[in-house]
Amino acid sequence: MSPRIVITYCTRCQWLLRGQWYAGELLTTFADEIGEMVLVPTTGGVFRIDVDGEHVWNRKRDGGFPDIADLKRAVRDRIAPGRDLGHLDRGSGS
Repeated sequence: MSPRIVITYCTRCQWLLRGQWYAGELLTTFADEIGEMVLVPTTGGVFRIDVDGEHVWNRKRDGGFPDIADLKRAVRDRIAPGRDLGHLDRGSGS
């Protein structure tokens, strides 16, 4: 079964565009690995990214929003371990 990524965002905070941008970046990078990408509106200052039910990023827990390179590495580690992300991996010292 292909991975399901859920981006939950606060509508009152107007984080839809941020969620869409992260979704587009992940879908572009992991076009062959992602089975489903879901945007879930909510309230309460929530911004969370889950992969198959596992929290990859939580704004409140992790302090703000993820750098796209860090987010891609975190998602890669769950859905395509060992996959080379090119310049993202080389730039991290890996």
